[in-house]
Amino acid sequence: MAAAKNFASVKLPESLVQQARDAAQPLRRSAAGQIEYWATLGRVVEHSGLTVQEARDAIENYETATREAREARIRAEAVTLDAVPDSLEHVKRRVLAASADGSLQAHIRSIVADNHQKAELRKVA
Repeated sequence: MAAAKNFASVKLPESLVQQARDAAQPLRRSAAGQIEYWATLGRVVEHSGLTVQEARDAIENYETATREAREARIRAEAVTLDAVPDSLEHVKRRVLAASADGSLQAHIRSIVADNHQKAELRKVA
C-alpha cells in the first residue's frame, strides 16, 4: 500500500479557488490539483531567469486575457438568456441573483409576515 501524503490546510481567496475550479475543469483536475500545478509552474518560473518585470508583465497579460474571455462568455450567456426569457437557466439565474442580493429572503419574509397577519385576522373573525 502506498504511503499517505501529508497535507496542510491553507486559507486562499475565494476568487483564486474559483479561478482554479474554472481552469481545472477542462483538464479534469481538482481545484487543489490546479493550485498545485500553478505552484509548480511558479517555482519553475522563479528558477527560469525571468526578471520580476517580465514575470509581472506575463501574469498581467494572462489575467487580462482570462478576464476578457470570462466577460465575453458572461455577455454571450446573457444574450442567450435574454433571447429565451422563460428558460430554466434564466429563472435559475434570477433566483440566484435575488438570493445573493438578499431580495429573495426579504420577499419571503414579507410573504410569511403577510400570511401570519391574515391567519391572525381569521382567528379573530
